[in-house]
Amino acid sequence: MAGFVESTVNDIDSRISELRAELAKLEAARSALLGGGSGGRSTARSATAGTARRARSTRARSARAGTRRGPGRPRGRRGGNTRANQALELVAGQPGITIPEIATKMGIEPNYLYRVMPKLVTEGRVRRDGQGWHPAS
Repeated sequence: MAGFVESTVNDIDSRISELRAELAKLEAARSALLGGGSGGRSTARSATAGTARRARSTRARSARAGTRRGPGRPRGRRGGNTRANQALELVAGQPGITIPEIATKMGIEPNYLYRVMPKLVTEGRVRRDGQGWHPAS
């Protein structure tokens, strides 16, 4: 009986070593995809440690992405048509301005404005003349 237990424990230890090697490879691949290091963490983890690590990792990504909210700060979008209002100010200040010019001045991609400007037309806030945009009369 003692031989069986010892043999089984050795088999389990051998399998754990194989799994640790596989885990190290997977973590290296994941790290390469995310562009960061492993942070010096040990490759031997239990299932609960892995779950805790994933939770920490998610929180860290959220913090890096700027999604952490402070007290009193609303969740999600700002609201108030901020970009639309910025575009309106530029149109009022420079009638005949084009979408690429507006995008450059706002520091955003023009494709966003190709959705916003027609909405402003339907609201009666701007009008289009050729390629240029003008304040509504």
